[in-house]
Amino acid sequence: MDKSTNSIQRGRQYEDLALRYLLNQGLVLQARNYRCRWGELDLLMQEQGALVIVEVRYRKNDSYGSAVESVTAKKQSHIVAAAKHYIMTHKINQPIRFDVLAITGDARPDWIKNAF
Repeated sequence: MDKSTNSIQRGRQYEDLALRYLLNQGLVLQARNYRCRWGELDLLMQEQGALVIVEVRYRKNDSYGSAVESVTAKKQSHIVAAAKHYIMTHKINQPIRFDVLAITGDARPDWIKNAF
């Protein structure tokens, strides 16, 4: 197995962990890995009438910056552009929130609501 396949599988594993965490917090899964030409949305969840777009980030450790810090302004702009596409395509008419669920090493997930 090459490094990129391993990375994709690891990403899926931590996305699964994030999804279970959010489901346990009472959110409802709307969609997963929505892709368009502007980017990808990891998890689209519902919480109390709001569409919650969750960016899942994992870092083995903080050596190169934290998982939260890896959601750069450029990454945020791609997420917002992909979200606009999703909203227009699916005719969403409800409040939208952008969250980050960051996982570093084996630590408990750090859920940041209204991250940007």
